[in-house]
Amino acid sequence: MTEPHYLKDLNPEQKAAVIQTDGPIMIVAGAGSGKTRVLTYRIAHLIATGVDAFNILSLTFTNKAAKEMRNRIEKVIGLEARNIWMGTFHSVFAKILRIEADKIGYPRNFTIYDSDDSKSLIKTIVKEMNLDDKIYKPNYILSRISHAKNNLIQAHVYQKQTELVAYDETTGRGKINEIYVEYAKRCFRAGAMDFDDLLLNTFKLLNNFPDVLHKYQHKFKYVMVDEYQDTNHCQYMIIKKLASVFENICVVGDDAQSIYSFRGATIKNILNFEKDYPDLSIFKLEQNYRSSSTIVRAANSVIAKNKDQLQKNVWTSNDSGNKIKIIRAVTDNEEGKMIAQAIFETKMAEQKMNSDFAILYRTNSQSRSLEEALRKINIPYRIYGGLSFYQRKEIKDILAYFRLTINQSDEEALKRIINYPTRGIGKTSLDKITIIASNEEKPIWDIISNAQLYPEIQSIKSKLSNFVSMIQSFITLSNKQNAYELGMHIARTTNLLKNLNEDKTIEGISKYENMVELLNGLKEFVEDDTNDSEKDLGSYMQDIALLTDSDKVLDDNDRVSLMTIHQSKGLEYSHVFVSGLEENLFPSQMALANRSELEEERRLFYVAITRAEHGLTLSFATSRFRFGTLLPCEPSRFIDEIDPEFLEFTKLSLSQSLRKSEDQKEFDYSLKSKSNLQRTISRQNKPKLIRPPATENFLAEDISDIAISMKLEHQRFGEGVVTKLEPHVNPEKATIEFHDFGEKTLVLKFAKLRKL
Repeated sequence: MTEPHYLKDLNPEQKAAVIQTDGPIMIVAGAGSGKTRVLTYRIAHLIATGVDAFNILSLTFTNKAAKEMRNRIEKVIGLEARNIWMGTFHSVFAKILRIEADKIGYPRNFTIYDSDDSKSLIKTIVKEMNLDDKIYKPNYILSRISHAKNNLIQAHVYQKQTELVAYDETTGRGKINEIYVEYAKRCFRAGAMDFDDLLLNTFKLLNNFPDVLHKYQHKFKYVMVDEYQDTNHCQYMIIKKLASVFENICVVGDDAQSIYSFRGATIKNILNFEKDYPDLSIFKLEQNYRSSSTIVRAANSVIAKNKDQLQKNVWTSNDSGNKIKIIRAVTDNEEGKMIAQAIFETKMAEQKMNSDFAILYRTNSQSRSLEEALRKINIPYRIYGGLSFYQRKEIKDILAYFRLTINQSDEEALKRIINYPTRGIGKTSLDKITIIASNEEKPIWDIISNAQLYPEIQSIKSKLSNFVSMIQSFITLSNKQNAYELGMHIARTTNLLKNLNEDKTIEGISKYENMVELLNGLKEFVEDDTNDSEKDLGSYMQDIALLTDSDKVLDDNDRVSLMTIHQSKGLEYSHVFVSGLEENLFPSQMALANRSELEEERRLFYVAITRAEHGLTLSFATSRFRFGTLLPCEPSRFIDEIDPEFLEFTKLSLSQSLRKSEDQKEFDYSLKSKSNLQRTISRQNKPKLIRPPATENFLAEDISDIAISMKLEHQRFGEGVVTKLEPHVNPEKATIEFHDFGEKTLVLKFAKLRKL
């Protein structure tokens, strides 16, 4: 029998992973090992060997990845690829929930709240409960709620979790359980789900309704999961339930690239996968096609330091390439200048495009000095992770009209536009309406639709009636018009388009252009033949509600890319600069409390260096401004973890060596002005760790009676105040806010502390 043509493109291990179709399979895919090709051909091979495309479920983490895979599969086996259930966890589960929504009490046209909607609702609840909004910050509360949902802890269960409630009380936020209950109730009343609800409610659906579970278990006879190392507990449980009948489950991932624990992901899912399926077949894709031999071997030397990992030996047949360059700068500003200069020189020497270069950093705040340096020598750049197109005010305004047209219970959308453009329904009136709705436990829409029944709002009855009539006219048209026709009608009828067009300021013109771009997007959505969804406004809103950061459309101008390392995952560039390689920055000071957190930081570094194809440069500064003060920095331990044979330390140029930079002068002055920093920072080729000197005659004390708010002194970090203890009784770890070094979590049996 003739071998299918697509199998000829694969190496032996890739081919073996593709042709084994049945049973549990784990594909451990090293960086740059052709994972997408294997996934694509595996699905194509399933269909080519007789599996119905409708029986295949393929889950990814970005819409971009799903679209790319579907297009590739279509080229191999034709239009049958469009019948595969393929997409992100959230998009696929949202599709299931819309079909089965009535079983869990939701309307099929439920709204999907983004983070701004959730924060707004949290703010409202905190205000109504008369809580301090400086303590009960929306970001923190949402993080706690998200963590609970990802671990299948619903609002009514959270209240009974004594450990969770006790932890909240120790942080001074003992009302989080009540906020969670109210938040869940308000979302349900508004017919809305946040991103975590899409997962939690899918689990509830499968867990509580055996007939629904049976339906999808037999529908999805083959389940494939990409980036399995990034799954959380809730996702793990859903996947396990769906695949439990046929056990034709194939997971693909790389434990060395598990970097999202802050979003609830757990590396244990991939490390322990074999325990769930003892007859598991494991395939290791170890040949790297992306990077030079030097970069691959350097990455291996770093990740080898981690204990929790699946053993593999990533290798490449690519040339050795250049050594990894190390840039040592005096300050963060000088670091930016040296990186910008290096990009300029490499561009000229190798005839590269700006788009061949990426600068990666641990935190978004590091981009400032890099941006300034690039601007000064006229190198164009783009920043990933900036304000999303769909988060701009003018776009969120019209989308709120779209949302309310689809779901009249969507209170966050209604509150945003009920007086925009201005129609005389001010904040005082809206507060009255909100109180009535809360007292009667009804959606705000029900109140304003029957304004004549409530004496408190009689003065604005006609204005409310006009607003309701306008929205109802949109609802009527939604059954007759496609997304573009209805969207254009709403933009014109509300005067949003007209008002923006009349504003001839630079900002106004930009906002108008954004609105036009949104309408163009509606047109493309309607005319896209490859999109198998309906062409109505509701389907469009679901599409954009589920966009991830990685799916943001960027212009294709020739620009240098700037982004955090987390945002770089899955991308690759000819030349990569990893900046800010300093202790307490990378690895983050928040990750030094235990080995698991430090190992995740090391995996993050591994991700950073494996983005590079040919050129890799690592940089650090010996001082950096923090909170307006120039503080000394020591090189990251990760630099020392790279085998020295792969490193090349850059020399100062002649012009730099002949004159002392302004940054150096400023640093020297800072040193002279601080007695505890009076020392010279000098370094030869190989970096050596530089640590602030210990306090003289420091003697540690017994602190077994440690308590919240106790003032302590640390041998290295100086004076601080205890803000958290873990556990609360007989604590093993303490979080201390140090005056000069910020918040740090210390293991008490090792920390050298004394009372003040």
